[in-house]
Amino acid sequence: MINVSVAKTAEIMKNVELGKNVEIGDFVIIGIPPEGKKEGELKTVIGDSAIIRSHTVIYAGTVIGNNFQSGNHTAIREGNIIGTNVSIGTMSVVEFKTKIADNVRIHSQAFIPEYCELHEGCWIGPNVVLTNAPFPKSAKSKEFLKGVIISEAAKIGANSTILPGVKIGKNALVGAGSVVTKDVPDGKVVVGNPAKVVRDVFELKYPTGEKAYEEGET
Repeated sequence: MINVSVAKTAEIMKNVELGKNVEIGDFVIIGIPPEGKKEGELKTVIGDSAIIRSHTVIYAGTVIGNNFQSGNHTAIREGNIIGTNVSIGTMSVVEFKTKIADNVRIHSQAFIPEYCELHEGCWIGPNVVLTNAPFPKSAKSKEFLKGVIISEAAKIGANSTILPGVKIGKNALVGAGSVVTKDVPDGKVVVGNPAKVVRDVFELKYPTGEKAYEEGET
């Protein structure tokens, strides 16, 4: 381990691989084995130049790329694949077996459940809730879980809820406080409960009249 700074109160468990220039804050725990596994049985990887802030908990079997940052009290479960330049904000929760691509930003107090996919450059606002259980607490609930897919460069506004199995299209924008019950096409803006398409994202303008988003940008 080269230039790794680990707070005295942090705990790095067995079979954890830390990259170069990693900073680990107070009371962080990395490599907790999930139920049914022993400590060290699953390898956990943290890439170069990570900043893992206080009270973050990362379970064993997760692989994280370079330039990762977590906020305080972030929880990341086992078996996740997380790319480079990813930020997960304070008190956010990422459940197991998710896929988070490069350059994804997850703000504070977001919830990302099992089997969700967050594609490159997407943006998740604060207090966003993704869901995956069409039949919660039913006898076969676990057999029918469907993760949400957030496509490349899509943006999900604060306090929005996305229902199980919904796909948010490339460059789409979900307005704050929306409840999204069905797929959102590429490049569309949806708002409301249930969320409905109101315009094309490339029609949005600043008060100055300039376009907020240009086609081809991500």
